[in-house]
Amino acid sequence: MNLLLFVDQVQKYYPVSRGLGAWWCKPQRSHLYAVDDVSFGLEEGESLGLVGESASGKSSLVHLIARLIDPSTGRIVFDGQEISRIPARQFAHLDARAQIQVVFQNAANSLNPRLTVFDCIAEPLRCLQRISSRHELLARVADAVDRVGLSGDLLTCLPHQLTLGQRVCVHIARAISLRPRLLMLDEPTAGLDASVQAMIVQCLGRLRRDLGMTYIVVSRDLHVVRLLCDRIMVMYQGKIAEVGMTEDIFQHPLHPYTQALVSALPDPYNRQRFERITLYGEPHRPVDPNPDACRLSERCPKSQILCGQAMPVLRRYASRHLAACHGI
Repeated sequence: MNLLLFVDQVQKYYPVSRGLGAWWCKPQRSHLYAVDDVSFGLEEGESLGLVGESASGKSSLVHLIARLIDPSTGRIVFDGQEISRIPARQFAHLDARAQIQVVFQNAANSLNPRLTVFDCIAEPLRCLQRISSRHELLARVADAVDRVGLSGDLLTCLPHQLTLGQRVCVHIARAISLRPRLLMLDEPTAGLDASVQAMIVQCLGRLRRDLGMTYIVVSRDLHVVRLLCDRIMVMYQGKIAEVGMTEDIFQHPLHPYTQALVSALPDPYNRQRFERITLYGEPHRPVDPNPDACRLSERCPKSQILCGQAMPVLRRYASRHLAACHGI
């Protein structure tokens, strides 16, 4: 397969104030590291899941790849072109914008309430691909709606007349109408009941099978990621903890953080092969984190002295299974 996306040592940090101190002193500037030294590749037709707690950097990484925000350091290469050099505001007006699409978190409540379903889907076609022909717009919108399993009768409806699941499908149709090469979905099933989640998962699986779509799926629901993704990348406080094939992650998790996530899954048949791993305390904000200590060291039940003295690096333990931990 062709390498569609390559992320190389990408960082994104934001300046924050840590207190003014005395009134005559200048505020001390610190930095919050949302994404810290992340590198990975994504082949065309592959599906990658990003999992982790809130504030682990998953959504920030999606925004960086979509070029909605600029990286602080590092490179992002899409289809052989280094797009990280292009400022985010300039990238929004390029043809390449249509090749990378995002279905954002809480998509069900973010449609323009004054536009019909047809206009919601047709808007990016008019803006990004400059399609003005009414006949072509109708054909592209009808094709997108059909692929996500919605009825054509809904094209004249307003968003408030749709169910939550139908609104999510409209967002997916809006994204695939541009025929992107990379589709990123940020918590596509969050807040939906089980039956609607199943409908969305089936829709995404069908699109990937029919169109050969390349996915990046962000989710805290490991079951959804397991159904949709070939590989899983586990993130913690902006860094990669573990990455591997989906079943390797579920059957043989290596990193203590991954083990904690997997062991927390409901297991009605009691088939888990490893004990429950519990993390201590709450995660800290990654403001000026110690570059010489593992981010998980204060919460990890398997922490060693070395964990507070040296940042672990990703090491390969199988052909496509990597983890960053001193205790493996």
